[in-house]
Amino acid sequence: MVMRQNFLPYNQPDIGDEEIRAVTQVLRSGWLTRGPVTQQFEQTLQDLLEVPYVVAVSSCTAALHLALVLHNVGPGDEVVTTPMTFVASINAILETGATPVLVDINPVTGNINLDAAKAAINEKTRAILPVHYGGLPVDMAALIALRDRYGLAIIEDAAHALGARYEGRNIGSFGNVACFSFYATKNITTGEGGALSLTDPDLVQKARTMSLHGLSRQAWNRYSSGGTWAYDVTMLGFKYNMTDIQAALGLTQLARLGDMQKKRRALAFRYHEKLSRLPLKLPTEPSFTDHAWHLYAVRLDRNKTSARRNTVIQDLARHAIGTSVHFIPVYRFTYYQDRFGWRPEDFPMTEAFYETELSLPLYPSMTIQDVDDVAQALATSLTGG
Repeated sequence: MVMRQNFLPYNQPDIGDEEIRAVTQVLRSGWLTRGPVTQQFEQTLQDLLEVPYVVAVSSCTAALHLALVLHNVGPGDEVVTTPMTFVASINAILETGATPVLVDINPVTGNINLDAAKAAINEKTRAILPVHYGGLPVDMAALIALRDRYGLAIIEDAAHALGARYEGRNIGSFGNVACFSFYATKNITTGEGGALSLTDPDLVQKARTMSLHGLSRQAWNRYSSGGTWAYDVTMLGFKYNMTDIQAALGLTQLARLGDMQKKRRALAFRYHEKLSRLPLKLPTEPSFTDHAWHLYAVRLDRNKTSARRNTVIQDLARHAIGTSVHFIPVYRFTYYQDRFGWRPEDFPMTEAFYETELSLPLYPSMTIQDVDDVAQALATSLTGG
């Protein structure tokens, strides 16, 4: 095959002149932190998700932590979750003083195994924290059944799932708290940033107050015309608010989300076409879901190839193609092993998934030729041609 002349990075944010103009306008406005642009971003995202309320915050990690605190998760409580996630999901639980309880995954989807989650529920269980892995929705019908039967809080880690749908409904609109990420690698970006979708107006007001030190409602605009220097602190809070600089970038990205999602889907389907004959297990999209295609995560089929994941990564790098792995399961990290005694053999489905998983480049500024280059490099690595 012909070697690429330019390196294809694993991920690259899609930022254009509109985003630059929007951020510049905020910089020139004299109001940089949380203000009217953040409010507009929240309203726009709220309309897009078709949810009653959205609260924008500084990161998805902040959103997860806030969501847990809003549901009074704390010391003595347990939260059932998945090991196939970034450590932020686990750390948010630990920051409340609660204990994360890991259960194995569905080996096809990479999502939490809800039968295993059900088996882990006991009198200490306060919440379930599922992750929509790669942008593929968790089985929401089964999740809601667990919520309603056991009276648990459901905190959806929807960091990958903006644009995903289950049975025609947006992830974030199922009556749970869903937490979204707008980090630089996500389907839209605000640089750093996140949001919660909520349905309870009391929780919304509490979330807004807690995200800004516990200050009373009027505090955010105390330096604007008609504002007041006098404010109250009504609860212990955090510094989790989004800024207007971030929101300006996010608003422009939201306006382009539909087109960017169409491009992601087209690229994913091109991967399907080009990789279908290789010894790989490709990501699935059941007919009742719309995948957000945040990741295109393939797995080596050990029944059809003796190739090893790290060798394939090195081969693609020699062909000027970047890749990644999602995720190193949390039980493999020293801190959690020392604290909880978690070991790989306790999670055989997760371990098998991790050992063979490879995330390929997938983002809107890619071309069909880029996908073809990746496919050809994979074919050369796996089959010699």
